[in-house]
Amino acid sequence: MTVYVDNYRAKFGRMIMCHMAADTLEELHQMAEKIGMKRSWFQGDHYDVSLTRRKLAIEFGAKEISSRELVRIARPKIP
Repeated sequence: MTVYVDNYRAKFGRMIMCHMAADTLEELHQMAEKIGMKRSWFQGDHYDVSLTRRKLAIEFGAKEISSRELVRIARPKIP
């Protein structure tokens, strides 16, 4: 399973958020469930995750990448 978390930092209330994406939606949703996220928080091609959940995702094997790299991964694939 290849799930990615980026180094983006955006304020959301009192939290700092980043992004999580994966090679497949199945992998992405599985990781989201593991780290306690609701499916309703899905953003169409990624999840916005708090730094606490980012750390959990990394502990479960997510790969840390740059925001630029994540944009390439999360962008819908055009045949």
